[in-house]
Amino acid sequence: ELKTQYELDKFDTSDPDVVKILLYAALLSLLVSRDLLGLVTEQAADEIVFPPERWAATFRSHAQLILHELGEFLGYSPPPLLERLIEDAQKIHQQRPILQETLATATQPRCES
Repeated sequence: ELKTQYELDKFDTSDPDVVKILLYAALLSLLVSRDLLGLVTEQAADEIVFPPERWAATFRSHAQLILHELGEFLGYSPPPLLERLIEDAQKIHQQRPILQETLATATQPRCES
């Protein structure tokens, strides 16, 4: 399931720290998925069967809603989206040159001494 649903065999990085983070995220997702499956199984009628592959796909497709519900349950309130977009769009990373400045510098004639 970790290989097929979380595509652990397709990490596009050679950084071992990134691989560890992705692995831990996948394992945590799997644990949450299994716990939630246990709750769903308890609530469902006895004759209902939840095939593991189907459950994994269902969990993955509802992950955003699950996170939203969990956030509300825990009392997490993210900053308003519009305000965050406006604020973040105005930030310019100090070490990242603006494209126009880079282009202007690159096309200026060089002085010969």
